[in-house]
Amino acid sequence: MSDLIVVAAHQEAAHLPEDVRLVLTGVGMVQAAVATTRAICEHRPTRVVNLGTAGTLDPSLRGIQRPSAVINRDLNADALRAAGLTPDERIELGGDGPVLGTGDSFVVGGPERDGLAARCQLVDMEGFAIAHACRMLGVELVMVKHVSDGADEGALEWRDIVDASARALAVAYAELRT
Repeated sequence: MSDLIVVAAHQEAAHLPEDVRLVLTGVGMVQAAVATTRAICEHRPTRVVNLGTAGTLDPSLRGIQRPSAVINRDLNADALRAAGLTPDERIELGGDGPVLGTGDSFVVGGPERDGLAARCQLVDMEGFAIAHACRMLGVELVMVKHVSDGADEGALEWRDIVDASARALAVAYAELRT
């Protein structure tokens, strides 16, 4: 199998094997969409594996999660529908895991977090863009997220807690490889 591993930040890939084809997208949806599309076109993988950290809006979710769907949490889909347009707001990934909400804001609690809880259980900043690139280019996607924080004020400590996520993501990828 020809895997392409896609992560946002080098810290999330710190414990992956050296022989993987790794793409660092940078943080945010635009960066992730461009980097993923470019890498798929250059490397022609049979599968993209997106590994990364995620904040949780559901305190019962911990550890490794395989999202069942990903939504664009920044898109005002209701307004677009009211204008007669059809928004691309949700990509089904299969399975029965939590829904991941992707947006360009770093969720650290408050009204934004509270409003998102009705739409998704996890949040990140790249997943939807990576899923969209894979879908448009016809490449299989496996998405694996590690809950790093509660998408609250504690999320600001990401740089201090990301190593534990990187270790868990490396183990999860090793299991996917076998």
